[in-house]
Amino acid sequence: MTLARSLFAILAVAVLAGMASPPARAAAPADVQSQSQVFYQIFYRSFRDSSGDRIGDLKGLTAKLGYIRQLGATTVLLTPLQPSPYYHNYFATTFKAIDPAYGTMDDYFAFVRAAHALGLKVYLDQEFQYVAEGHPWWHDSICKPQAKYADYLLWTDQQHCVAEPFLGKTKWAGYDGRDIGIAMVNLENPAVRDYFRDLLLYWADPHGDGSGRDGVDGFRIDHMMDDLDHKGLDTNLFDGFWQPVFHALKARRPALRILAEQADWGYGEKWLTRGRADMVFAFPLRGALVSLNKATIVENIRATDAATPAGKRQLIFLENHDIDRYMSEVHGDPAKARAGAAIALMLKGDPLIYYGQELGMRGVQPKNLGKSGGIPLTDAVGIPVREAFRWDANLEAPGSAIWYRGDQWFWKDRFNRSHDGVSLQEEQARPDSLYHWYKQLLALRHARPEISTGSQRILCDDDSAVLCILRGEGAQRTLLLVNLGKVDAKPRLDPELVGGNAWGDLLDNDAPASPDATLHPMQVRIVGTPAR
Repeated sequence: MTLARSLFAILAVAVLAGMASPPARAAAPADVQSQSQVFYQIFYRSFRDSSGDRIGDLKGLTAKLGYIRQLGATTVLLTPLQPSPYYHNYFATTFKAIDPAYGTMDDYFAFVRAAHALGLKVYLDQEFQYVAEGHPWWHDSICKPQAKYADYLLWTDQQHCVAEPFLGKTKWAGYDGRDIGIAMVNLENPAVRDYFRDLLLYWADPHGDGSGRDGVDGFRIDHMMDDLDHKGLDTNLFDGFWQPVFHALKARRPALRILAEQADWGYGEKWLTRGRADMVFAFPLRGALVSLNKATIVENIRATDAATPAGKRQLIFLENHDIDRYMSEVHGDPAKARAGAAIALMLKGDPLIYYGQELGMRGVQPKNLGKSGGIPLTDAVGIPVREAFRWDANLEAPGSAIWYRGDQWFWKDRFNRSHDGVSLQEEQARPDSLYHWYKQLLALRHARPEISTGSQRILCDDDSAVLCILRGEGAQRTLLLVNLGKVDAKPRLDPELVGGNAWGDLLDNDAPASPDATLHPMQVRIVGTPAR
């Protein structure tokens, strides 16, 4: 979670305008960084309930891993699991633990084993730049500068009576009415760095033997910065904190990968170079995909590619737990939702699907926070984009993780409702549903290596409305064509680039197709040369 944009989205946006390494193991295969993945991000509390308490849990997730696999995802990205007073589990009170609402440590490892048995990778989301009120580093050190963990936090006074607050505010309101403190961790303390190095090594290699058995395959680093919150208190973190930690992880698990959420939501070049991350999020490109403006998309494809060093990756996404749902962004227009999905899944990079995106779930975070007659400023602002996954047409069917049900605005004004046509049960029965569109696109991505790992070239680089993206590997080609205009249009293709090939319609059983045929507004065509 981007702390400044999600936990308390509107206010925070305004506020924020251990050296010894384990023995090295065998080197990673040369192509580890070039391997493409399809991420499926889950907001854990809202995915699947197995116990009847309406809270998503580990056993519920484990039971539904088959769904994630058959959809076409290769990697499960989880939001945090550690205990926290906040419903999203960012800002922990304990790090090496599982929130009891989700299950036990045994349940967690059973989930990892089940995912791996299905060929799925697992990434954990890590946010440990802060702790919440109740963490022993905090409550055992208040006004006790000589306490064991007193120097694990930053303090505003020499007596260590007031911890350095998150974004300058001592208390933050939760959706349940509690006001909870959040303090900054002293990441410049070598003991703190070593603690988190060992913590990540535990999740990556629980048996401590370098095998990675029962361990995760990667980490998402939340809100990663070089100077935390630009306060000048936790500085030089790329070199002094993250580099030693990442080095230790790669020494133990060479194929493990680091996904950084760049805190500025920019192109991420510094995070991929100085920060030593393997992947970042393509935030600017996501904004372009919301606009569905050809010139803006082309500009951001080029800028994203220019910012990405060889061997590094960008995650291409339309949604995540911090931003409005894409179907809401395109005002419920199914043609635009299909066009956006096709572009995101066909572009160079690793696509990420946020749970329920494939169904067209809606959700918009409120914008009138804290104003007279408006919605109170709490972490509830994120609930509209974190509603329960729609397994059943009946929102309140068993297994539905409607933990937010009650008499507050986020339940009364919920976006997803029973029998609204936006559920797995309803969409599986409709061949023309968005769910089947995503399955078709993902199957195509897996079947055509040029889409997942091949070269990328922008064609039709003109003022026309048709976006043309050519993917290639060897002699095999896939051409994505999307009319982003309001009237029928034909792509202006160079005959030297597309001529001389037998093209088939990859969305229509390889039926013979002409790349330069007319496209209706928001129509998607994907043609390809014969598979080799």
